[in-house]
Amino acid sequence: MRYDLEERTAIFGENIIAFIKTVERNEISRPLLSQIIRSATSVGANYMEANQASSRKDFKNKIRICQKEANETKHWLRMIAKAIPEKNNACRKLWTESHELTLIFAKISSSCVNKNLEI
Repeated sequence: MRYDLEERTAIFGENIIAFIKTVERNEISRPLLSQIIRSATSVGANYMEANQASSRKDFKNKIRICQKEANETKHWLRMIAKAIPEKNNACRKLWTESHELTLIFAKISSSCVNKNLEI
């Protein structure tokens, strides 16, 4: 089976969207949901941009943005789990995927630096 990070990041964004649709809107959840939708869906968008990078420097920059956005998503999931305890299990599952993506992008980023990756 071919490993497709573009597909994985797209599915992650879709899963976040599906999750957000299950959360009741109120004064606490609304800003948290607004933040997480931006960070989570930008992981895949930035990865797609990285795949079309115009230079090695551009590629590394986009990969670092993917890493940062995946990491930021973990923060918002933690806040949502605290604000809406009944969503804790769903947040934990999404947090795990966000963490794995953070580690993947960190590895890609460090490989670019350490091995002078050519694109």
